[in-house]
Order: sequence, then C-alpha cells, then structure tokens
Amino acid sequence: MRAEILKTVAVSLRPIFDKPGSRGTVEILTMKKLSLLLAAISCLSIFPSSAEEKSKDDGFKSLFDGKTLSGWRNAYEWGKIEIVDGEIHLTGEKKFFVVTEKSYGDFIFEGDILLPEGKANSGFMFRAHVEPNKVFGYQAEVDGDANRKWSGGLYDEGRRMWFISPIKGNSESEAAFRARAGDCFKRNDWNTYRITCKGKSLKIEVNGVVTTDVEDGTDASGVIAIQHHGEKGATYKFRNLRIKELK
Repeated sequence: MRAEILKTVAVSLRPIFDKPGSRGTVEILTMKKLSLLLAAISCLSIFPSSAEEKSKDDGFKSLFDGKTLSGWRNAYEWGKIEIVDGEIHLTGEKKFFVVTEKSYGDFIFEGDILLPEGKANSGFMFRAHVEPNKVFGYQAEVDGDANRKWSGGLYDEGRRMWFISPIKGNSESEAAFRARAGDCFKRNDWNTYRITCKGKSLKIEVNGVVTTDVEDGTDASGVIAIQHHGEKGATYKFRNLRIKELK
C-alpha cells in the first residue's frame, strides 16, 4: 500500500518537475498537487511497511520484540543475557539455555543465529522440557565444526542424543545427512533456521535447505530455547525469532 501511494504521488508530480525550466521546488506546485502530496504523506504514517504487512499476513508472531526479554527467561542460575541492536547476545562460562515462558505444540518456528568464531556449538530447542538448571529434549543442531557439518541435524539433548538424523556412529546415516545438508550452513555468518512440528512430523531447514524430515512421537509440546554452549568469552547472537502456531 505504501508503495502504491508513493507511485501515485510520483506520477502526479512528474508533469510539474518535467516542465522546461522547472527547478523542482515546492513553490511551483499548484494547490491541488500540494494537497495530494500532503495527503499521501499522511497516509504513509497510517499504513504499515511491507515487512509489517507480511508478518501480519503470514500468521507469524514475533517471539522477541528487539528491546526486552519479555516472554523469555534464563532457566539457569548462571549465564549473561544482553540485548544489543535488536539481537539477543548470550555469554557465559558454562552451558545454559534461555527458554520461552510459553509451551508450543504444532508450529513453524523461525530464527537467525550467528555463532562466535573458533570452537562453538549451539542449537534451537523445541518441544523441550525445563527443570532447575536443566533443559532437555529436541534440538535443531547448530554445528560450528566446519568438518563435521551436522548443522540442521536433530539432537535429543539430555536423552538419546544423535538417535535419528544423523545416527552417530552409523556411517550410512552420517553420509546421507551430509548429502542432504551439503554446505547450507554458513560458518561465521548469520544462518536462518526453520522448524516445523505437526504431530509426529519434525522438519528442520537451514537457509532454505531441508536437513531433517522425520517422525518421532516422544514429545508433543514444550518450550522453545536458545543455547550458549559454555565457551568462556564467546558471544552467541540471535535475532528474528518468530513462530506460527498450527491448528
């Protein structure tokens, strides 16, 4: 809508600015054209931006407002959380998770993550469970090991570990996973994860590439969580966290 308004104004004003000798100043505008311009500017403050329109139309709800940790909490007695330029920054000396206050069952979750340089590992927990100083359950792997390349795998934190995508120690499963994932994960850059849960169906995508698409009925609902792996001095960064609940 904003773009349409601006296009209308541009078309209406073109005859004036195209006149021979015109300097394009406000003084040469007719009252009619000036009224149109003022009306259009007023409308721009009413109509949302294209990004806002898209967010509203696609049914997603933001999980992070870019300013506060409303809706989130640290499930541990340690770990530091900061909000910097619309991003969540995690630092600490031991592994910890920051979890949503609300639990989710069937949904599509999206989030961006930037790993620190050097040794690093993280993940997006989903349908996860929380106990004092403990979070366990499904995790979409964020692998900082450029040789292993297991980003987008399904890890069962605190339980079965690498039980399905891939199965650790199973050369055929590991090779099949690497073939699916390829080089979708960009080390030392932002990466976008998309997690879709519908009943027993669990799907993980990394930068648009489907890395995991399996069925498992262990957990039907739980919290979303982001992780710091515990490397001292390392900062894990997250942004654009949002979710669309499915019916």
